[in-house]
Amino acid sequence: MLVLSRRVGERLLIGDDIVVTVIEVRSDGVRLGIEAPREIRVHRAEVIEAVRLANVEAVEAGEATEAALRKLVPPAQPAPRPAAQPASRPAAKPRSRSTSSSPSER
Repeated sequence: MLVLSRRVGERLLIGDDIVVTVIEVRSDGVRLGIEAPREIRVHRAEVIEAVRLANVEAVEAGEATEAALRKLVPPAQPAPRPAAQPASRPAAKPRSRSTSSSPSER
């Protein structure tokens, strides 16, 4: 681990594209500004650890927790089967039009 002393406004370079700047020094902590490319993820270690512990606890949930959760969600009902389709009939032949010449039959 590299340990450095920095004053407000001073910077620390990590690689070619990450800059850490001391923003403010207080009695209870230091405020840092971090400039990094968007593809570089920057997280607070204590937040990542809290999420990891919460995930472990969720996986290790007991039977009582599982039973309580199952009460919240009704059991899935089987999907209804579609009604049986009647056997298809052959298509009816088109009716032919009569070609009578009288105007009353048209």
